[in-house]
Amino acid sequence: MSYASAVAALYDLGHELARTPSHKFDLAHMRVLLDAIRNPQRKFKSILIAGTNGKGSTAATLASILRAAGHRVGLYTSPHLVRVNERIRVNGAFITDDDFSSAYDYVETAVSKLIEEQKLPWHPSFFEMLTAMAFYHFTAVGVQVAVLEVGMGGRLDATNVVEPVLSVITDIDLDHQKFLGNTIAEIAFEKAGIIHERGLVVTLPQHPQANEVIGKAVIERGARAVSAAQYVPPLAPGSEQNAYNRYSLMVMGESIMVDSPLVGRHQRRNLALAIAAAEQLNEAGVAITAEAIERGIRGTLWPGRFQVIAANERHPEIILDVAHNPAGAWALRSALSETCEGRSLTLLFGVLRDKAVDEVTQILFPLADRVVVTAVDNPRSATAADIAESGRRSGSEPIESANFTDAVSKAIEITPGRGVLVITGSIYLVGEALQWLQQPE
Repeated sequence: MSYASAVAALYDLGHELARTPSHKFDLAHMRVLLDAIRNPQRKFKSILIAGTNGKGSTAATLASILRAAGHRVGLYTSPHLVRVNERIRVNGAFITDDDFSSAYDYVETAVSKLIEEQKLPWHPSFFEMLTAMAFYHFTAVGVQVAVLEVGMGGRLDATNVVEPVLSVITDIDLDHQKFLGNTIAEIAFEKAGIIHERGLVVTLPQHPQANEVIGKAVIERGARAVSAAQYVPPLAPGSEQNAYNRYSLMVMGESIMVDSPLVGRHQRRNLALAIAAAEQLNEAGVAITAEAIERGIRGTLWPGRFQVIAANERHPEIILDVAHNPAGAWALRSALSETCEGRSLTLLFGVLRDKAVDEVTQILFPLADRVVVTAVDNPRSATAADIAESGRRSGSEPIESANFTDAVSKAIEITPGRGVLVITGSIYLVGEALQWLQQPE
């Protein structure tokens, strides 16, 4: 099958969250599929990373550290910004179109046979297919260690079929309540599902309800928990306005310079998790030096997370950030306050309707001098009118635009010369912005 046909077939499976009640998440089905393709996930070491916010940044940083240490590293993340290939990477490179279609063909052939033999009751979902494809590809190209970002939750996520060398749990907050629960404790229960029997988990102290649930899971499963708190540096006096993550740290008995391209004080917690995970991996036999940690952090690439695009003749300075839930919105607000003080801000915002639209707009909109809202190119998008109504409740007067192209033109038009255009909300909106930025001028 061609690459285009493979991608189309995957999208025809529909969105993961649109499953019918009868098609419940079930790891048993994922294990049947992996058995049929010879369990590729057993042929490399795995690290599972779950959480509400920061799991992608932590995963990207840890993968970069492992690569700097000389390992052949797979990175599996979701969702993607522009192309689905972004989700499957080896040593920083996206899976090629040819390898993508080959992986799809291999997995789909196995699926068809399993359904025909009634060993699977229905076709695996988009995410289950991609997860199996990633495992197959990682094995085919000789990956030694794979960093796997959990898609949603953890307990029943398709990635949770691996036996991880270690698990990492980032900050937990309210998101996907329809599927994970309405309280921090309920959501933490799902995230803590990646803690395996007698396993190892790296995490940080956070919301008391999350701490309690994670602690209980560790005890019940005879696991070992490692706190990354020692790697979260306190802010030095007078540095409250410093959002850039550059500081010295003692790691493995050596002094290193943490110099991360990921902006925002909230990223210090994600950096701490990646550093602690690297240290634990080294103790588990996956060789990593302090120098590799330093180089890996410096070389991390993770677009769309407070990504700054310099001004040119086409547009003002642009900041891209995927702040689609309240915790992410607070982190963005803090970073903007620290880095853009005194500058005029234009906000271009779009989000999915199943997010906490009211709360996010109340956090972000008052910070901006002007706001443009638009629908996202996704069936689950909130309308511009609905977002604008939420924005007015925060005291703003948003300008409505029907689509991204119109919205970004309007936002550029109303942004003064030294102003900053912040494009934020859904990852799909940030993806549209990246595609627009990549177009020839």
